[in-house]
Amino acid sequence: MLAIFKTGARVAALGLLTLAGACQKENTFVPPPPPKVGVAYPLEKAVQPYLEATGNSTAINSVNLVARVQGFVQEIEYKDGAAVKKGTPLFIIEPEPYKLKVDQAKAALDGAKAQLLQSQTEFGRQQALASRQISTQATLDQARATRDLNQATVEQDEANLEQAQINYGYTQVVAPFDGTVTQRLVSIGELVGVSSPTQLATIYQLDPIWVNFTISERDVQTIRASMAKHGITTADIVGKVPVEVALQTDHGFPYKGVIDYVAPNVDPSTGTLNVRGILDNKNHQLLPGYFVRVHVPLGTANALLVPEEAIGADQSGRYVLVVNADNIVEQRKVTIGETFGGLRRIESGLTPKDKVIVVGLLRAAPGEKVEPQLQTLPGSDAK
Repeated sequence: MLAIFKTGARVAALGLLTLAGACQKENTFVPPPPPKVGVAYPLEKAVQPYLEATGNSTAINSVNLVARVQGFVQEIEYKDGAAVKKGTPLFIIEPEPYKLKVDQAKAALDGAKAQLLQSQTEFGRQQALASRQISTQATLDQARATRDLNQATVEQDEANLEQAQINYGYTQVVAPFDGTVTQRLVSIGELVGVSSPTQLATIYQLDPIWVNFTISERDVQTIRASMAKHGITTADIVGKVPVEVALQTDHGFPYKGVIDYVAPNVDPSTGTLNVRGILDNKNHQLLPGYFVRVHVPLGTANALLVPEEAIGADQSGRYVLVVNADNIVEQRKVTIGETFGGLRRIESGLTPKDKVIVVGLLRAAPGEKVEPQLQTLPGSDAK
């Protein structure tokens, strides 16, 4: 009986040991496999980099039309908002009083010329008499003085006539250039020009049109360094470098022109350089005062491109995650440039042989191992 008990206990003990061993084997930790991520080599491609800026459209010419003489507005010869040609009469300001002054000045000039003719004749006569010692020197001097005084009177009356004609011309306010005139600010019969010039309306020249924008000091230095490297001067820019413009609602940059002015100095208060482009605007699609986006091509350049979504950002700047030869994730600080479609130009921080994580970024952490799976970016071949 005792032997049977001991044998049963031994069997039970062996069973417990076996069970314990089985439990211990089931709890052994097996590390998970490295996460799979998609990687791709940066796309090497010749691109057309652009300088991006914002600016405003401005009329090449804009003038306030004013009344430069006093009088009542007699006629308004245009419709508000009309496009007019240079020299088109716009306002007529009571011309009759100024026409009378022109006639008076002409009459005074005619009288002065008659007196001058008579005095010149008398002076010639006195010269002849004095040469024969028939007339005195005093008489000759008096004749000369009379002639000179009448000559001065003629010149004065000629100036008076010219001034009267100018004032008479001011009674007709004409378009100084081809443009569009705003709504009138006065009414027919209104007295204008009483104590100072009265504004009547404003005219804008809309074709061509200017676009003003600024470039940061850093971009200026970069561009000038590139210009010096390629032997380009400012004279090579003005009138030759294209500029592309878009409104806020435009897709792409449909308006084309050229740079026509570059400021000779950087504004120290803003750290920017003023630049201006000129564009054809025959359909008046660009109006003065528009906020516009500006593209200035900087010449073809070779670039490394990666998908926009592969670029991260933290407090120290932009970065991408790359996989090294040991399949360990590394964080690379990069300097970014323009976008080309869905790709972003990387100006520094990457090489063509770096494997950039483009898929599964949330599964990758710097210093951790991953299982890279090579992807192919559009327009590139796997290396």
